Amino acid sequence: MSFLANDAALYLHVKPTLAEQFKAHVQIMRLDHSIKNIFVIPGIIVPLSILRTPLLSPTLDRNIAIGFAATTLVACSNYVLNEVLDAPFDRLHPKKQSRPAAQGLVNVPVAYVQWVLMMVAGIVLALMISKAFAVAAGALWLMGCVYNIEPLRTKDKLYLDVLSESVNNPLRMLLGWFMVTSVLVPPASLLICYWMTGCYLMALKRFSEFREIGDAQIAGAYRRSFRYYNEVSLLSSVTFYAAAAMLFFGAFIIRYRIELVLVFPLVALLMSTYFKLAFQPNSAVQNPEKLYREPLLMVESTLVSVSMIALLYVNIPLLSHLFLPTLPAVMGR
Repeated sequence: MSFLANDAALYLHVKPTLAEQFKAHVQIMRLDHSIKNIFVIPGIIVPLSILRTPLLSPTLDRNIAIGFAATTLVACSNYVLNEVLDAPFDRLHPKKQSRPAAQGLVNVPVAYVQWVLMMVAGIVLALMISKAFAVAAGALWLMGCVYNIEPLRTKDKLYLDVLSESVNNPLRMLLGWFMVTSVLVPPASLLICYWMTGCYLMALKRFSEFREIGDAQIAGAYRRSFRYYNEVSLLSSVTFYAAAAMLFFGAFIIRYRIELVLVFPLVALLMSTYFKLAFQPNSAVQNPEKLYREPLLMVESTLVSVSMIALLYVNIPLLSHLFLPTLPAVMGR
């Protein structure tokens, strides 16, 4: 750990050029993480299937284009804050010590201006869609503050680190939903399912990080919540989140779309594949923006997505009949 600290000190004594600083300020936006905006798409598809709205229409296309731009700006604003505030801790991580802020390549006052300006630009774009969309975008930015800024800084708190970060999942669903309509509200069961799914993914990321660092002392210095975790407690939480996600997914499909019961085996297969990936060295689970490099995961994700979209539009009356409540037998018959 002392070697890493000394190495970081060397970075801090090197004055970066303007070109290096500019590149660093672009990098801390983490534009490659925009792939996470894929979690917005179900929020678009579900209300479209309910309203039977055509996907191609001038208003909807405009809202989707502006909506994704606004979401990206707000998310990137959060990443800038994360980079700046996490720099002292990233210097203790064997890989994250190479991040621009950890290397001392970022002008911190300029980064704070960058953080605010990107948020403002994102909210201004959001207001072009609707107030509901702007509120959801503002909530996404606010959760970035709760997650990163003292005294709350939930990323340092046991279990709250996963629960608070994963709130971004249902918020992204709301952002997609409000691109389509501000009249309908997503079912609570669907939002909680989305939240718990995010927790499942995030807890496995924490498990993979903790396992790869190996040294509990270094892990605790890098991320304070790791002082209270161990592999068993992390995997136990993963089990809870997976069960909760499927419980609320089941509640949603029984109440709103019974046809989706057919996709359960594919969802279970996808979750088991992701679980297995967390045990691999240098796992892509630690860097979700690189998951596209996992062919099996991508094939299974595609199958789940295509199946879900199809089942949102195709009615299967037999399923409704099969899942009717069982009536008690009448005495004497």
